[in-house]
Amino acid sequence: MAITVGSGDYRYELQENWAQLPDGWVFKQVGAVAVDENDDVYVFNRSDHPVMVFNRDGEFQRSFGEGHFPSAHGMCFGKDGTLWLADSADHTVKNFTRFGEHIRTLGVKDEPHDGEPFNRPTDVTVASNGDLYMSDGYGNNRVHVFTAEGEYKFSWGQTGDLPGVWDGDFNLPHNIWIHKDLAYIADRENHRIQVFDLQGGHVATWTDFIQPTDVYIDGNDIAYVAELRNRISIADLNGNVITRWGRFPTDEAGMFYAPHGIWVDSHSDLYVGEVLEGQRIQKFRRL
Repeated sequence: MAITVGSGDYRYELQENWAQLPDGWVFKQVGAVAVDENDDVYVFNRSDHPVMVFNRDGEFQRSFGEGHFPSAHGMCFGKDGTLWLADSADHTVKNFTRFGEHIRTLGVKDEPHDGEPFNRPTDVTVASNGDLYMSDGYGNNRVHVFTAEGEYKFSWGQTGDLPGVWDGDFNLPHNIWIHKDLAYIADRENHRIQVFDLQGGHVATWTDFIQPTDVYIDGNDIAYVAELRNRISIADLNGNVITRWGRFPTDEAGMFYAPHGIWVDSHSDLYVGEVLEGQRIQKFRRL
């Protein structure tokens, strides 16, 4: 019997055993997922094969990044179609072609920096002008901005945790997504999503989330939020939740153990990657 989740206009059917891995391969800690314009799905995980690529039907296409990533964490496409990948262990953000050619590295391997790029970076996103915005979450509680070519421009943010945290402070900025010239940041340990203009000015705060790890916003102004506390939320751009499911940690199909990465394809199908005991990716077909 098919497993369905969600509610209202956002109902989904789980596509069980979607990803067809090569014999002997496994997912380990799926840090991020991204889907390109062809609906090919890129899974960034902490196995021996960091980037695995599948087509929409889950058929394995290729892998790359072997030996480059001790702790796969965040990923996005640049304006030129290449991939930017953040590693939270070696303090770097790397740029690759979609077929695995290494282009450049930002940061210095195994050299953390206090306040400056990078100290355990978590994610990267791209603005309409091609600038790169990077959340430097575990060590710095900062956002750094670079040109598309990797030249540093400026940073913002400082440490602040609950209770009494101020807008604009961070306690582990875990993910960053730009939509219509606003930056949406999953401020994980403050249990909120903060919204900024592209110069770092605070615009809004969404509070109805528990350890948000990833935000994806589609072309219809719908936000999809992965929460480490084992659930997925779908919201409008005022932060009002439309539907959500999950809450308690489980490896049950269609539910979650520590969602960490989220993306939606051109068919409005949803992909969720999990860490901790989850260590998998699940696909949900929009009904």
